[in-house]
Amino acid sequence: MTESDRSAVATQPETGVRAHALGNAPERREPVIADPPKPGGRTRSRRTPPKLPASARKRRAPTYAALDLGTNNCRLLIARPTENGFRVLDGFSRIVRLGEGLSQTGRLSEAAMERTIEALRLCRNKIAQHENIRARIIATEACRSAVNSASFLARVKRELGMVFEVVDRKTEAQLAVTGCADLIEADSSGALLFDIGGGSSELAWLDFRGGRPKNQGKTAASIRSWQSLPVGVVSIAEKFGGIDVTPEIFEAMVEHVSAELRHFRGRDKLREMLKTHPLHFLGTSGTVTTLAGLHLGLERYERAKVDGLWMRAEDVDATMRVLLTMSYERRMANPCIGKERADLVIPGCAIFEAIRREWPCQMIRVADRGLREGILISMMAEDRVWMRGRSGRKRRGGRNAK
Repeated sequence: MTESDRSAVATQPETGVRAHALGNAPERREPVIADPPKPGGRTRSRRTPPKLPASARKRRAPTYAALDLGTNNCRLLIARPTENGFRVLDGFSRIVRLGEGLSQTGRLSEAAMERTIEALRLCRNKIAQHENIRARIIATEACRSAVNSASFLARVKRELGMVFEVVDRKTEAQLAVTGCADLIEADSSGALLFDIGGGSSELAWLDFRGGRPKNQGKTAASIRSWQSLPVGVVSIAEKFGGIDVTPEIFEAMVEHVSAELRHFRGRDKLREMLKTHPLHFLGTSGTVTTLAGLHLGLERYERAKVDGLWMRAEDVDATMRVLLTMSYERRMANPCIGKERADLVIPGCAIFEAIRREWPCQMIRVADRGLREGILISMMAEDRVWMRGRSGRKRRGGRNAK
């Protein structure tokens, strides 16, 4: 099972996001597929469509694209807003391992950059198929930390015309929260969201005891504490190995991550809250979705069965025990893991296990969504696409009432 199959969200007609739950978003950005700006001029879209009559512009819903280039994956979603959320038009996901070897050399390797550019070229072509599209493309840990990331991104701009925004760790955590907040139970006092990435892992403690934002786009305002761990599935695998993992090696991985978690601000207060208030984990990563697929015994990965799934602590325990007994060959053959993730899934489990030991929690909800969805929600909310629809309905209702 490839990551492309795992994230085939394009087959889903609409997300679970509700339009009434959306709020403000980051500032508008220029098109990301662009020609170099002329002196004194603004960057213009390479494929600027001809102007349409006003009536045609009103009928055509805007289109949005979100691209997330991480240490391990390159992911794209193209969507159009609907009355209650958005409908995915196209998607792309490929494991490119841009950060392969980065933890050891501090540099992006030539082979990794070539793989990534090939994937980005496909993404660019998908975006270019849509007229009047607004896109935001971001890069995370690998491009934050590699000493040669600036030259790599300059090459991407030169060869593909794609201008990347390298987001900081706080922005990454906030986007993940925005993309997943719809899965936090309405009566919950809070949640601990974690996103296990390739080169880093983000944690965000959401505390709703003082009130919960009504708009999903503002949920990040409820983050009481957050941390970006300098560990991910790729860096852990490179440090400890991910092919033949003994129980002793696994425990060493867990302890390595636990040492980082001790720096979490509010660590003890979060532990106390877990004892007295309903709070659950919300996991968004390939590690967690893989565990969910294994728990369900899926013959092939099915997003519809995994996204939003509840797992009890004992379910996670049992699934991890089975996974840790699997040989590398069995992991490669398993349809919910596949050869591309076979050496990364146990390092991911070690990060997850360290979080669970630090803050024991009885319920975990699985999210097959994250940064891309957060980007889309933010852009659509900024453009007030749902507010315009509601205003129109109110006006029509007023006329009909006369």
